[in-house]
Amino acid sequence: MRIVGNESAVRELIYSARQFFSDEAKELGLVSRVFPDREATLNASIELAATIAEKSPIAVQGSKVQLNYARDHSVADSLEYIATWNMSMLQSEDLTKAATAALQKTKATFSKL
Repeated sequence: MRIVGNESAVRELIYSARQFFSDEAKELGLVSRVFPDREATLNASIELAATIAEKSPIAVQGSKVQLNYARDHSVADSLEYIATWNMSMLQSEDLTKAATAALQKTKATFSKL
C-alpha cells in the first residue's frame, strides 16, 4: 500500500483518529483543492467533470489503469506497462481525431467506449 501525502502525518491521523479541517488536508496533500462553500465545491466538480468528459475516453481510462498499476508495482514494471498501453492507444482513432482537431483549432469529438 502506498500512502498519499505525508506518510508521517497520515500515520498520525490514522493512529490518533483526530479530526482535521480542509486546509490541513490540502497542506498534507490529501486533497488537491479547497473551496469556500458547498456551491463552489459543486461548481468546480461539475467543471472538472466536463473537462474530463471532453477528453478521449480511451486516454482517460488508460490513464486511470496506468496510475492504479503504478501505485502497486515497481517503477521499472510500471514504465514497461505504460509503454505497452501507449502503443495500444496510438492505434485508436482518438489520436487521429485529437490531432485533426488541434490542427483545425476545434474541439475533438470522441466515440464512447
